[in-house]
Parts: sequence; C-alpha cells; structure tokens
Amino acid sequence: MASLRCIRELSRRATTVLSISQTRLISSIRGLELSGTHAAPIQNRSLTTDYFPWYSRSQGRQFASKSNGTDESSDGEDDDEEEEDSAEMEVEREYSPAEKVEAAAEIGYKVMGPLKTSERLFKPYEPVFAVVQIGSHQFKVSNGDSIFTEKLKFCDINDKLTLTKVLLLGSSSQTIIGRPILPEATVHAVVEEHALDEKVLIFKKKRRKNYRRTTGHRQELTKLRITDIQGIEKPEPKTVHKPSKAADTEQPEAELVG
Repeated sequence: MASLRCIRELSRRATTVLSISQTRLISSIRGLELSGTHAAPIQNRSLTTDYFPWYSRSQGRQFASKSNGTDESSDGEDDDEEEEDSAEMEVEREYSPAEKVEAAAEIGYKVMGPLKTSERLFKPYEPVFAVVQIGSHQFKVSNGDSIFTEKLKFCDINDKLTLTKVLLLGSSSQTIIGRPILPEATVHAVVEEHALDEKVLIFKKKRRKNYRRTTGHRQELTKLRITDIQGIEKPEPKTVHKPSKAADTEQPEAELVG
C-alpha cells in the first residue's frame, strides 16, 4: 500500500510539472509565430514520453485518484465481492444424481428413499452388534441405538439409509471380521434430525503484537437411528417360563411324626 501511495503521489507531481512545461512551450511557440519565425510543430505526447517514459504507463494503469482514500475502499470492496461470488458459486453448485450416489458411497451410506407411515422398521432389541464406518469415524451399534455423525449432505429427515462400510459383525455365537469391509453385511438406519453441536471457542493471541482474535464454531451433525443389522445369524431369543401363581401359593403338607 505504501508503494502504491508513493507512485500515485509521484504521478500527480509529474502531471503538474508536465502541464506547467506544456503551457510554457505553447506560449513560447505562439510568441515565435507572432514574431514571424517558423518553428517545427511539437507533439506533446512524444515530449512527455521522451522526458518521462514512465508517464504513459502510469496513465494506462490509472494510478492517479480523484479523492484520497477511494482506492483503498475500492480494493476492500473488490475483495469482499470476490469472496461473496466464490461463496455463491459454492452454494449454487448442483450435483447430478450419479455424483450424489458416488459421494455418498465414498462416505459409506446409500439413500433408499423417504420413510412411509405404513412401514414398521423398528424392531425389539436383538443381541447382535456391528462396527460401521461413516466418513472417518467408526461406531459400534445395535438395533435401536442412536448415533451422531458429521452432517450427511444428500439426505433429508425421515430418509432410509443403508450403511455399506461394515467392518465387523458379532453375536453371542459368532464373530465376522471384514478385510477390511464385509460386502454382504448391511446396517439399516433412519435420519431423525440435522442438528448443531455445542459451540467451540477459538482464541488466538500474539504477545507484544496487540493481536487477539476470538472466533466460534458449531459442527453440523446428523442423528441416525439404527433399525436393523443384516449379514449374520441372529440367535433366537430364549423364552423363560415363569411359574404360575397357583404353584407358588401351594405349600407342602406338614408330615406328622408319631
């Protein structure tokens, strides 16, 4: 900024000097014509470029400003406009259906469609668990559990998902480990809500520089409810027969000792 100001000041002074010299030359030429002598025509532009070769460049770049402080404000406005344009470009970007499917597969899920009111996906608890990977995080889940992940882009609330990156399946009778993924195993889930995590404060300071900055960040999250785990044999629930109340009330007869 300091160099620009110096160049602008020099250009202003050069223009004033040139204007004064041009007026003097024109007046001298007129005096010669009036006296009767013939003088060769002088081109002002060649004169300026011969004596001040950088003057033409300064005119092309337009370093001179009409009012003080206007250039600085315009530079800041240009930067703000560029940032706004880039943000709008990011927001207005539209993905094709194929691109959405590919991006979701890289994260580890697939959108199956919205949940209908007639569907009954939620089941009672089953003694089966799975380890799934969503993005860069891993979760140990069973049916009925709820987990919070980083916001999933291409899904809405009440959408059915299948989590494809299953790393491990386990039950009371067997354990299946993937290398690294089990291709035949799937975990079904439903999107319950999109929420924000608690605010995290970020404080930066440089000592002896009078520099302090405090900013905050809230991570966008997606809440998933696990509905079913497939790809492993599920043990049958054990039925426990409770004794009847009549049997509990009956008491053994006392034996008589003779």
